[in-house]
Amino acid sequence: MTPEEFWDILHNTPEPLPLFYRLYYNEQGQPVCYSMEDLPGNYIDIDAETFGQAPLNVRVVNGQLKYITVRTSEKIVPGNTGTLCHPQSVAIVVEQHGTPWSKQTYGLESN
Repeated sequence: MTPEEFWDILHNTPEPLPLFYRLYYNEQGQPVCYSMEDLPGNYIDIDAETFGQAPLNVRVVNGQLKYITVRTSEKIVPGNTGTLCHPQSVAIVVEQHGTPWSKQTYGLESN
């Protein structure tokens, strides 16, 4: 290769396509996927750092990324499955003729 050919190739190289980072989200604003591709659906442009972290504890609200915290609480409730307990006291575990109790987790999002 001659120097002229080298410089010709170097100067005629197409410009690279711009990079973009997107967060695609559903109608509730919950993340669907992070992508650098042009996909169908709702999205917002995000920075490279957020793209690299790909957080799931976010929502899109009015076109803006909002971080959320989820508070949970647990409660023992009667059900069809779980640990059999005495009908009069959940503190007494029995092997038969009892009420099944299980743990239910409740979550509340806040920002």
